[in-house]
Amino acid sequence: MPKTNTAPIRATTQNFVEIDAIEDEIAILKDGSAALVIETTAVNFGLLSEEEQDALIYAYAAFLNSLSFPIQIAIMSKRMDISSYLNEVINEENKQTDPIIKTQLKKYHSFIQSIVKENKVLEKRFYIIVPFNPLELGAKGALIGGNKKSLNFSRDYILSRAKASLLPKKDHVLRQIARIGLKGRILSSQELAELFYNIYNPPSAASLAKLGDIKGYQKPLVESV
Repeated sequence: MPKTNTAPIRATTQNFVEIDAIEDEIAILKDGSAALVIETTAVNFGLLSEEEQDALIYAYAAFLNSLSFPIQIAIMSKRMDISSYLNEVINEENKQTDPIIKTQLKKYHSFIQSIVKENKVLEKRFYIIVPFNPLELGAKGALIGGNKKSLNFSRDYILSRAKASLLPKKDHVLRQIARIGLKGRILSSQELAELFYNIYNPPSAASLAKLGDIKGYQKPLVESV
């Protein structure tokens, strides 16, 4: 059977990651678009009275109707490792000399263990993503925006135009969610990098600290195995 010469595969997973850079609390994508991320608190809807639920629904509807630009709502669920917390409870139990408190800590430890065995303990975080479309760069952006390989705009220019568009939108979203009773804050560049790193490398999330500050994330977000 004749041998065929095949070219080596040089593509990497990094080619499929849309993020080009993270600067000044804004994620810049390879197609010229950008986005900022607002982390919000949550409301336990089931614990509210019927009147409070109705008021919350109307407030949320008013928030959506006030928007003249698109947004994305993301919910991140991550299983929590509470082994360190349980160890702290055991340490406190061992330190106690009062038999009553010692007994209560032991019961509390058993209670937490039973919950973990029967249910997954999840940490949920809620985000509102405010996007910047490359079409907002002008006619030139409309023509080239779909080409991820060659955008004829500097990163500084895209960042300045993204800021001019996103900052007023951010202020509007923060005002509106405050009326619903939610608190929002912009994710910093460091927090954005950590968020995307955790998304692309979930098994390595525990080793996140090894990368240090934001400069450490200039390396590929997706690490080779």
